[in-house]
Amino acid sequence: MAQDGAVEGIGKGLGAVGAGLAVIGGALGIGLVGKGAVESIARQPEATGPIGTNMILAAALIEGATLFAVVVGLLTMVL
Repeated sequence: MAQDGAVEGIGKGLGAVGAGLAVIGGALGIGLVGKGAVESIARQPEATGPIGTNMILAAALIEGATLFAVVVGLLTMVL
């Protein structure tokens, strides 16, 4: 009986850790995308438009994947 509560607590803790890691990974990914875009624009200023568009698209995809991972982590904590 007591072990069931401990396992449930561990599961909720791991859900929180997973959600936190997802947020950290998403932040690092978006940061690297922004860094690459700024470096590319510095090399080729005439390509600012397409680089900016691709950067926003990549950041949105990373943010979407991060959101799904956070939702799964939070559901693991709640359920």
